[in-house]
Amino acid sequence: MLLLTPSKPYNFLSCFLFSSFILPLILGFCCLPREDLKMGNALSLLYTHFCKPTTTAGDAGSFGSHGGVSALAHDIFQFELTSQVPEGLNNHVVSSKKAQANWYRKLLDAWSEAKPPPKTSEEASKFVIDNLKKHQKADVEGLLAFYGLPLPQTLGQPSANSETSLPQGVKFELRTLPVDVKAIPDGDTITVYVSTTEPWESSNIPKDVRVAAAQRSKACADKNYTKADALQKKITISGYRVLNVRNQEILARKYRIRLR
Repeated sequence: MLLLTPSKPYNFLSCFLFSSFILPLILGFCCLPREDLKMGNALSLLYTHFCKPTTTAGDAGSFGSHGGVSALAHDIFQFELTSQVPEGLNNHVVSSKKAQANWYRKLLDAWSEAKPPPKTSEEASKFVIDNLKKHQKADVEGLLAFYGLPLPQTLGQPSANSETSLPQGVKFELRTLPVDVKAIPDGDTITVYVSTTEPWESSNIPKDVRVAAAQRSKACADKNYTKADALQKKITISGYRVLNVRNQEILARKYRIRLR
């Protein structure tokens, strides 16, 4: 596992953008009916997103490309104004856009009542999980992955940015799933799998693999095993595999290690 130390985020540019562009936009919305725009909630979300620190070191940059906690706050605010879910989310989840809108409506209500709202990636992940706990696992994990937030299995575990004590000479740690004896074909090569719930792996899953895994999960739920097998082959070709570990399906990355 690589140890990374991200730089401290600064919010000067965000505050400048708020005063120059967002504030006039808010004033423009004042002409809308009160029932169509909850100005208090909008101002609170804008303040949280643009002027108030919302992440700790590594939250916004070290996870997914969509932006982490700041992007989640922005999209919730946008949903309040437009009732539209973010572009690209459909590629990470299995439910319809109507269902997605229902998620954001729930998140908006919960965010408005949160005191304070989530600031770290762990807090945001728990916020999403708690408020969408009755929805499909594939959808909740897909939503978390879309924002680059920790998946349920990684909460409470040391992050990729935390300092760890490794033996002298060891540069990183590879936390593998249980190794099958059949994965050792000869004396100097071993095949191992690392769960994509590990922080380092979760931020580097190719988009097509993530989509295929979500589609495979839905195909299995629909008992369409022919489609599920075809998607498994597609995932395998990309260097990943869906494994059944203790009666739980886990998307894992394949590594071949040659001993010296």
